[in-house]
Amino acid sequence: MAGECLKDLKLTIPCLVDDMKNTAQKAYAGWPDRLYLVGKNGKIAYKGEPGPRGFNPTDLEKAIKAELEKK
Repeated sequence: MAGECLKDLKLTIPCLVDDMKNTAQKAYAGWPDRLYLVGKNGKIAYKGEPGPRGFNPTDLEKAIKAELEKK
């Protein structure tokens, strides 16, 4: 179903879907919604607080800039 959605919406960004056991949700506590930044090394470089009240775009922006400066 997710594959059909990607195709229909013509999305070109990487999209991930959790499995039926909620493995990603349990590992990353992304519920109800949360801002994450995956670093160049493939590990979580920034994990925001649960949203929408916990969203802090300024902190995320700082984390993105710091990650882009890494070599």
